[in-house]
Order: sequence, then C-alpha cells, then structure tokens
Amino acid sequence: MKFFQLPTLDYFPITIYTCGMKTLNELGLRVPEILLPAHVDLNKWAVIACDQYTQDREYWKNVEKTVGDEPSTLNLILPEVYLGDADKSERIQKIRAAMRRYLEGDVFAEPFNGFVYVERKTGFGRTRRGLVVQIDLETYEWTPFSNANIRATEATIIDRIPPRKEIREGAPLELPHIMLLVNDRDDVLVGGAEKLSSGAGRKPLYSGELMSGGGSITGWGLSSDDDIAQITAAINKIADANTADDGSTFLFAVGDGNHSLATAKVVWEEYKQKLLDQGASEAELEANPVRYALVEIVNIYDAGLTFEPIHRVLFNAKIQEMIDFVSEKLGGKIKACASDSELEKLVRDSNAGFGFVYTSAGKTEYRFMDTDIQELAVSRMQPALDEYIAANNMAGGNLEIDYIHGSDEVFRLGKKEGVVTVMLPPIAKDSFFATIQNSGPLPRKSFSMGEASEKRYYLECRRLF
Repeated sequence: MKFFQLPTLDYFPITIYTCGMKTLNELGLRVPEILLPAHVDLNKWAVIACDQYTQDREYWKNVEKTVGDEPSTLNLILPEVYLGDADKSERIQKIRAAMRRYLEGDVFAEPFNGFVYVERKTGFGRTRRGLVVQIDLETYEWTPFSNANIRATEATIIDRIPPRKEIREGAPLELPHIMLLVNDRDDVLVGGAEKLSSGAGRKPLYSGELMSGGGSITGWGLSSDDDIAQITAAINKIADANTADDGSTFLFAVGDGNHSLATAKVVWEEYKQKLLDQGASEAELEANPVRYALVEIVNIYDAGLTFEPIHRVLFNAKIQEMIDFVSEKLGGKIKACASDSELEKLVRDSNAGFGFVYTSAGKTEYRFMDTDIQELAVSRMQPALDEYIAANNMAGGNLEIDYIHGSDEVFRLGKKEGVVTVMLPPIAKDSFFATIQNSGPLPRKSFSMGEASEKRYYLECRRLF
C-alpha cells in the first residue's frame, strides 16, 4: 500500500461563509486535522474495527502475526475479544505508550487539514464510498426521541460504555471506526466529494490492500476553499431536506460504532465539566479537541452499502404459544411452508414478513407470518419478543434469546428440539430514517452494515488529549 505526499495548510479550522447557508460549525462539523503514517506498510498499519470477531481470538492472533513488530493501529486499540481478560489494564497502558511513541517518533507525516473522500472495495466485490469528517459531540445524542443533528440508530446499552471509556479517557490519539449514515437520495455529499476527488491532478493520500480479506482502500484529500465550500453547500441541502416542522434537523444516524460514539460523548461531558469548573470560556471549550470525534459519513443509498438483518433464536421456548403471542401482537397471518427455500424467499421478498423455524416430534416446521407493519420490521418484533420472554420467565420459565447472522444459522438451529428461530426481513433503506425519527432508536441488534470483513479499518488518526 502506498502513501503519497500530503499537502499541508496554514489555516485551521476552515470556516466558509456563504450567503443564505449555515457554516460547517453551525451544522456540527469541522475540518479535521488528520494524522497519517509517513513511511509505513498500510497492509500492516490498517486493522479492522475492535468490535469485530469478538468470539474469534484466532483472527486477532493472525493479525498479530501479520503485523509483527511494524507500526500498526493494532498497537493503538484494544480488540474487544480481550475486554474480559485479566491483563486489560496492562494492555491499555501499552496502548497509551504506543500512542506517545508514534507521536514522538517518525511514524506520522505532517498533519493534513481537510476531509478525506474514501473508496473501499470489499472482499465481496462491493465498492463503498465515504467522507471522513470531524463532528461536534455537542450536536449528538443517543437518548430516544432526541432532536439532535446526530442520533443513535440502536438502543444504547449503558453497561457497554465504562470499558470503552477507560480506553478513550486520557488517550493522546483517537482512531475512527464510527460510520454515520446520511439520508441523501440525490447523493450530493459523498457523490459530490467523489467528483471533487477525480479532478485533474488530484492524487490520493493513500491507496492499497487491506489485511485479512478486507479488500482495498483509497483516500483523496479535500482541503481547498472550493472543496470546503462545495461540501458545505451539499450538507446544507441535506439539512434543508431533513428539517422537521419543529425546526430540528436529523442530519446523520449512527450506523456503526454507536457505543464508541456514546463513549466519546460521555468522556467529553465529564471533561467539559472539569474545564468549566476551572473557568474555561466558550471559545476554549470549542477549541478543545476532546469535544470532537473523527467519523466516516456514508450515504444510506450507496450501492456498496448492504444492510443485513440480524435474526433471533429462542431457547427453551413453548414454541406454539410464542408464535401465537407474537402473531396476535403484530396482527400477523401464519402460513405453513414446505421448505426452507420457500420460507426464505417469502421473508426476503416481504416488507414486514417473518419466518419461524422449529422442530417438533422430529419434523422441522417452517412458518411464514405476514404483517401490515409499515415501520422497520425489527422495531415491532423485538418489543413483542421481549414482552413474551419477560412474562414467560416471571411464570417460572427459562427462556433465552440470542442473535444470529445468516439464513444458514436460522435453519441449522431451527432443527434442534426446544429451539425456535425467527427470520427477519431485509432492512428497508427508504423507511430507516423515518422509523428512527418517529419511533426512536431501533432495538438492540437490529441490523448489520455488511459482513464482518467489510467493517471500517482503522487508518486515519487525530490528536485527542
């Protein structure tokens, strides 16, 4: 993988004032100061998001072998597969030391002040496009029914924040794996950035292959006055189209890294209070790097972005009772299917149809439930399952639920006695933002943005503390 000479600017941050439009600051964005390695093998530098392969230590052992003693973002993160290990504190100290060593040594090139347009070709042959920016955490909230510019897409589990907070708090660097979705049917933002990057004489900042089947990646810097002005205009257009009657704007939804962004918010809020107690001014708060987070924006309608449903499996269930309960709750109509392929086709072709697979008296049964649900289907199914599980267990039951990927797992587990799997339909991009706007964040484990190897790789860095 190659790095190219980075252009530098002597002004930061950049504020463009255009008549009738909001500035980037008013929209909750900033032009970031990005650190990229100067002379490093990016195949070893870039590592997949820490919240992937959390049950696969072998994957991370292989990453360690690939990296060896070379500079790598592996040394700057804590893969979550190790979160429960006894040496977690020691690992965090090593991460801090590596960050300081990289900053003080010759690992990084001169900072690049600008956005980065990214093209990621995954191992599945898909090309996903994005734009790396810096967001103001003051414009983000994870609480349900928030009117913030940036909102959570899934319920935030508070217990997941403390271990992530321990890693971010006091860290001299941040590395982004957070991906924000933008509701941009006309593709004016990321598509506009793509057009800017293809201009005559524009060379990439970096380009090359990613490790462990991650495909390849190329990033172009966007830093001129014209670049910033066009991106500002595009975001204004999107903001206008996504402003509600009450004046609130739903600009971005958190697609990946919900808990990481929530952690960044918690760290900033606590740090801000300390600064206020010390008499910090508003200007000083606004200039503090902890107030911001580096993210990649992806258009929800991008052809390379796939949404995969996450299916459910219930153990120790009274199967027919459960199906009857859910069917009544959701107004569903049940139909028997002759095979797994018939059931899968019905679910995949539906907007809000569900599949049930279970085995009774040695025979595997396939049931399809059709509904008239207009929102994203999972936003109605999960609460119904939660209600049934709670009532069942209060009555002395021992019902457990887990979350599974892929139809193969749905059919494999459904062949076990005492188990029922629930197949969910595809995630409808058209109703995604509207569902969150009207109903709040989706239930936990609602969707996956592509396969595990398609998640964001750590690459760009930013000074933090």
